Amino acid sequence: MYLEKFKLGGRTAVVTGAGQGIGLACAEALAEAGAKVVITDRDPDAANKGHANLKAKGHDAEIVIMDVTNSKRVSEVADQLVTRYGKVDILINNAGIARSETPAETVTDEHWLNVIDVNLNGTFWCCRAFGKHMLDAKSGAIVNVGSMSGFIVNKPQEQSYYNASKAAVHHLTKSLAAEWGARGVRVNAVAPTYLDTPLNAFVKSKPQMYDAWIGGTPMARLGEVDEVASVVLFLASDAASLMTGSVVLVDGGYTCW
Repeated sequence: MYLEKFKLGGRTAVVTGAGQGIGLACAEALAEAGAKVVITDRDPDAANKGHANLKAKGHDAEIVIMDVTNSKRVSEVADQLVTRYGKVDILINNAGIARSETPAETVTDEHWLNVIDVNLNGTFWCCRAFGKHMLDAKSGAIVNVGSMSGFIVNKPQEQSYYNASKAAVHHLTKSLAAEWGARGVRVNAVAPTYLDTPLNAFVKSKPQMYDAWIGGTPMARLGEVDEVASVVLFLASDAASLMTGSVVLVDGGYTCW
């Protein structure tokens, strides 16, 4: 009975920013559970590499090139995929950027707007476009990728714009969950800690920053992308059928201190 709740056979799942990192791990987790996965990314090379990675592991996926900041394109893709597959059952809003280590007083308008546009606006455009179809179908599961930075202020790096964007994603998640819960659509979020990815490899050459990251984490290590993807799979599946509006911390205990 219980393991069946995690199976996604016959369902279609869309993952944004799925060419690498958390997004690719989520795509793999959903595919392994039986879903038909659609990889979306604004970078064709990243999308193709992600697709090749999945194929090498025995999973197939469709590739769609999409920039989440282009609301017209997002709506177009949502309409096309629903026409093709009948409905989209799962949406994972993973696409995001950080652009950290810029003090607030020197952040340019372009910098602020860029991070907000990708992390917050892009998440909303996708929720709106795919959510409309889910509401019509009276079913669907959306998982937004937030961050522990939506709960705390990171140190030593300055990133007020990133922190604000992720806190907004968390509250957007709760707001949509409240609006759509009675109409069959669940909206949850996952809030990861620092992960051991190529993007974070630089920290190992910065002892002060690395010590702050690891020293502030009770589990005393970086996370792995599969550890986040496992929680995303849970939230997207029927195993989390009573959950909506939740922001699940996957942070190794970082926010405990």
